[in-house]
Amino acid sequence: MKLRKIITLTEEVRSEMGQEIAPPSRRALAAAVIENPFAGRYVADLSELIEIGAALGQILGGEALRVLGCAAPDVQGYGKAALVGEAGELEHGAALLHPKLGAPLRDVLGGGKALVPSSKAMGAPGDVIDVPLGHKAAAYVRSHFDGMRLRIPDAPRANEIVVAVALQLDGRPNPRVGGLLHKDITGADGLR
Repeated sequence: MKLRKIITLTEEVRSEMGQEIAPPSRRALAAAVIENPFAGRYVADLSELIEIGAALGQILGGEALRVLGCAAPDVQGYGKAALVGEAGELEHGAALLHPKLGAPLRDVLGGGKALVPSSKAMGAPGDVIDVPLGHKAAAYVRSHFDGMRLRIPDAPRANEIVVAVALQLDGRPNPRVGGLLHKDITGADGLR
């Protein structure tokens, strides 16, 4: 993997619509800007990107956890995304995210039964990458349906891919749309 840089971002919401958020709602993101080894050409076997995805699951999961500043079991939600430069293809992002990135991310966090929400898109330098978030143990916890956005002025270049992992310590500030609550999950099947 040719890694150009890693970016981290943290957010702590202390007030929303005049309401104090106590404790503050916290989330963090770590992103890597990597060279796309298949930029500009069709390659049938994407296993090189699949293995890079596995490595990034551990690297980015660890970086996001570090900047979130909590113990791994305290993390309630996660997500992943890729933004592929114009000389690549959407399938390059899928190869990074889907086959192997999730297991190393779960290892960093000490578990997670729910699917890791994901998104992938094509983009150019300065385009926004949206990283969806969901509860790590129970996908139906609506308070944790959220996302983080990142804009990197110089990435992705045409031959690069931005890969990001986001973590949340809790759900959105002031959630009130009903559904399953964090305190009521069983976490047995990844859904409830």
